Amino acid sequence: MPRQVFLYDPPDRFVAGTVGLPGRRTFFLQASSGPRVTSVSLEKTQVTALAERMDELLDEVVRRTGGNAPVPAVAPGAADTAPLDVPVDEEFRVGTMALAWDGEEQRMIVEAQALVELEAGSDEDLAEAEERLLQDEENGPPMLRVRLTGAQARAFAKRALDVVNAGRPPCPLCSLPLDPEGHVCPRQNGYRRQA
Repeated sequence: MPRQVFLYDPPDRFVAGTVGLPGRRTFFLQASSGPRVTSVSLEKTQVTALAERMDELLDEVVRRTGGNAPVPAVAPGAADTAPLDVPVDEEFRVGTMALAWDGEEQRMIVEAQALVELEAGSDEDLAEAEERLLQDEENGPPMLRVRLTGAQARAFAKRALDVVNAGRPPCPLCSLPLDPEGHVCPRQNGYRRQA
């Protein structure tokens, strides 16, 4: 079956967002262009890693070009705080992500590939199956590919980190997330700490 690639070059909107209450949120990347919307789910840690790495890559582009690249040093002023477009229909769950800077086009390229479960009898078989999957560009798993301007990339990274940080507040003693009912704090010898 040929690979399905959801390409947005450039998107009208590319954001990270959530569905659900803190502690039970599902994280999504959502790209849209006109009436077309693609949503893929991923882990909170993946959102954090993508946003942080995107900022680092943009900082490196600014440093290497001496500030001559069309990349703002910080996110533009008017932030996109709107919720995800509904309905949020998950196309796939993200397994691997890639990030690159296209110097000729002055664009950030974000690729999110579907999670693939491989069956193998040994570590060698697993490594061979992973290698075949990576080399099969035509028949690989579904992929979301988004090409962003420097300003769009900065805005995405800022919003993504804001979304991640909008979850449950950490316990001041153990740094584990606090539920509205409190939590059993290991630093309090198991006593329930109230929020």
